[in-house]
Amino acid sequence: MTLHPKNEWLIPEETLRVARAAFPKGNVYMMMRDHLGQFYRDEDFTTLFRADCGQSALSPGQLALITLMQFAEGLTDRQAADAVRGRLDWKNALGLELTNSGFDFSVLSEFRERLIAKGREHQLLDEILKICQQQGWLKTRGQARTDSTHVLGAIRQLNRIECCGETLRRALNDLATVVPSWLSARVTPDWFDRYGVRFEQYRLPKTKTQQQKLATQIGADGHYLLSLIDEDPTMGWLKQIPSVEILRQVWVQQYYLCGEKLSWRQQKELPPNKLLIVSPYDPEVRYRTKRDTHWTGYAVHLTETCDEDTPNLITHVETTPATTHDGAITDKIHQELALKELLPAEHLMDTAYVDAQHLVTSKDNYDVELIGKVPPDSSWQAKAQEGFDISCFAVDWEAHSVKCPAGKSSRAWRPRQDDYGNEVVEVRFNRHE
Repeated sequence: MTLHPKNEWLIPEETLRVARAAFPKGNVYMMMRDHLGQFYRDEDFTTLFRADCGQSALSPGQLALITLMQFAEGLTDRQAADAVRGRLDWKNALGLELTNSGFDFSVLSEFRERLIAKGREHQLLDEILKICQQQGWLKTRGQARTDSTHVLGAIRQLNRIECCGETLRRALNDLATVVPSWLSARVTPDWFDRYGVRFEQYRLPKTKTQQQKLATQIGADGHYLLSLIDEDPTMGWLKQIPSVEILRQVWVQQYYLCGEKLSWRQQKELPPNKLLIVSPYDPEVRYRTKRDTHWTGYAVHLTETCDEDTPNLITHVETTPATTHDGAITDKIHQELALKELLPAEHLMDTAYVDAQHLVTSKDNYDVELIGKVPPDSSWQAKAQEGFDISCFAVDWEAHSVKCPAGKSSRAWRPRQDDYGNEVVEVRFNRHE
């Protein structure tokens, strides 16, 4: 599509007259248009569209505003497209004629895909923040706070057998679309019985023995399919199909080869949750338990202003896999706020975001006072209130040596990284001493 930028959406006189008559006191979208003007302009989105295609693109500025209003009301794409056609307040905000028939609902998902492909998804929020700055609602070097909440993945929960079965079924469906003759010549009719309908708990065998047998059969079928693709020199391009690559990854995680025999991994042999694919339909969702909350999906980290004399405004949104520790993105949040010139002087954060390193680097690198509880000592000594904690040991950093309370020196000093990528030192003593 080629973009022909149109940066002013003047409200047609008839649209304005009818909207005023229908809403004599106005409503949120009419007030938004009256007091804040246009949030978005087409020229802000020119990089999303090609310059060498004859088909004219719909106004991306209007699509951005529609996306915003759609999110505010929790509408589906179909409902949002209908609102553009049928609602006076939306037509007024968008500057459309009363007779404007809108567009097909699929345009909205295509627009979101363009934003994500170009890494421009934050632009929808950033343009609003610029307007808020112009209105004096955003202070420089004020106070802000950050916290996270869970986001459920748009998938159904799958057990291990369902996940493997659905992964293979999705790959087969895609291959049946792109290479139907090649696939049909290499699979037997019983495959259609096994993978013709989706895998669901109530269709699975009831006994553990039968379930193990089915898992083994699915594994053998998937391994056979991957081997066919690997061994056919003319079909190497099939590996680039996303569902085929997901199939390969899931099989590495769920099965292992011992000689010529493919075996189903035990639960304890699976990768950690931060690596484990739990659905072929969204391979980035992860399962996590946080205190009493269990979910499969993502975590969203919201930063908002919290000054007493101005509105509380969200200034940054960061979405991560559910298993990403809050402390892993503390510095990234500050980096993004610095790029927007929205760094606070004081930043209130939950315990999970705070450690000694962040307290120092936030002040040194960004001149931000990080305020939050440092995580308590979680060692068994602290919990049991007995034994020796770190304060009982004498550390000689230059000599790479540690003395225990009994005066014995360490025998090994090994720098490494912990599970969160932090630099730590592992020290060992002679057990016999």
